[in-house]
Amino acid sequence: MPDEFPPILDTAMAAELLSMNVDVVRRMARDGELPAYRLPGARAFRFFRDELMEHVRSFPVHETVESDESATNS
Repeated sequence: MPDEFPPILDTAMAAELLSMNVDVVRRMARDGELPAYRLPGARAFRFFRDELMEHVRSFPVHETVESDESATNS
């Protein structure tokens, strides 16, 4: 799916790629939580698709295990 997006994304495309709200992506970019760039004098962020995917891959994945209680309530 990431290959369906162009190499440079605007905020809306980055939000769609990450399945996140646009305002959350803007805040995370502003706070330095997502790799993002602004051209000199520009207000809008730009994102490199591959950098975003690498950033997401850097987080550990934890397997969720169903507890005994929730398994018996099913």
